Amino acid sequence: MKVARSASVAKKPVNVAGAKGVGIRVLISKDDGAPTFAMRMFEIEPGGNTPLHRHPHEHEVFVVEGAGVFVHEGQNHPISTEDVVFVPGDSEHCFRNTGDSTLRFLCLVPLSGA
Repeated sequence: MKVARSASVAKKPVNVAGAKGVGIRVLISKDDGAPTFAMRMFEIEPGGNTPLHRHPHEHEVFVVEGAGVFVHEGQNHPISTEDVVFVPGDSEHCFRNTGDSTLRFLCLVPLSGA
């Protein structure tokens, strides 16, 4: 069992090729006893983006605050506060911050993808 404020979890930079201005907080993981899923908070600075990538696992996203674009299989989809996104496995995607403030979103993935 875990109860914590997200801001109390250390934010780490995402240092992978193609990422720009991206931080991640791993809010819930196997280290917390979660047997199936991980919950991560991504924070993308204005003008930043996650890399365009694909992987076998799906994930579910909830936009906490900010505005941006979800790019899926070459199509741009505007996103903003309280939007939800389902990312199917094996699909090419990325997130871009097109707003003036930090884009924050929760991303839930199976532990195999964390």
